[in-house]
Amino acid sequence: MATSTEVFRGRVLIVDDQECNVLLLERMLRGAGYSGVSSTTDPCKVVALHLEHHYDLILLDLKMPVLDGFGVMEQLKELDPDGYLPVLVITAQPDHKLRALQAGAKDFICKPFDRAEVLLRVANMLEIRLLNKELRGHNDVLRAKVRERTAELRASYLETVFTVSLAAEHRDADTGSHLRRISGSCRTLAQAMCLGDEFVEGLYFASPMHDIGKIGVPDSVLLKPGSFTPSEWEIMKPHTVTGKKILSYGTSPYLRMGAMIALSHHECWNGEGYPHGIMGAEIPFPARIVKICDIYDALRSERPYKEAIGHDEAMDIIVTGDDRTSPDHFDPMVLAAFVKNHKAFRDLFDECPV
Repeated sequence: MATSTEVFRGRVLIVDDQECNVLLLERMLRGAGYSGVSSTTDPCKVVALHLEHHYDLILLDLKMPVLDGFGVMEQLKELDPDGYLPVLVITAQPDHKLRALQAGAKDFICKPFDRAEVLLRVANMLEIRLLNKELRGHNDVLRAKVRERTAELRASYLETVFTVSLAAEHRDADTGSHLRRISGSCRTLAQAMCLGDEFVEGLYFASPMHDIGKIGVPDSVLLKPGSFTPSEWEIMKPHTVTGKKILSYGTSPYLRMGAMIALSHHECWNGEGYPHGIMGAEIPFPARIVKICDIYDALRSERPYKEAIGHDEAMDIIVTGDDRTSPDHFDPMVLAAFVKNHKAFRDLFDECPV
């Protein structure tokens, strides 16, 4: 609640091209105890003065040469289109009152001035203005707290995702670094493709869960120091279906996207993938992004059945293929974006090594 002391300390600007009117209003306000009163007879200076002093109230004459009061109000509204316009208009013409209120003025005083009316309207306007500023201050604090809490929840959610995903990954000689690289790479690729903040955020949170279904694969297969036999591949492939089942119990959009990715990130654009052998646009788009990021990370990382390779060699395999990987496995649009931004993925891997 604004106190009388705060009201009397309010910053007030008087704007009138008639010097006599300015002097009369200054004498009224200062005589009543207002200490923050200033004035100008040039309406063209109002915006600059308001930017410098942030007035709590502007007493604004409507009928002025060069720039009238309506023009001044339009300029003030441009400073803060959705904000509070602290204007008390001065007018001698009754038909101007409604127009002034429609233009954003909060109240008016009439000429010739009545001292009691002027002081009452100024006091009321200043009290409302100060309460408005106090409310906006509280709202700013609340918004800051909401942003802080939202950031904490996001960090906590991501930490939970990594922790749960590690239940499967730690058995596969991978570490939390792998999960963070996949998450970061997917976000980088989605941003490079201009896919929108909501999609990028969803992919960032969902992608680390891509292999959570490996928790159901026996150690004898998952940790085998060599290539899988056909029968072992058949044991490995269902981890995609298992991952979808685990994540399908959740209702959050991140878990729903994670279930989609877990099921389909081993599908190939040319139909040679698993578990269902779908192809092209049938493959969910998030899974297509995770696929290429996961393949790159696997090539760069040591596995029980292979040594790690460098960035250039990994990119050569992705672009030209080898006995396991073919460029036909990737969505051409995703592949093109990955190749165009390949240095970003190299740097991300180097910053978060195995």
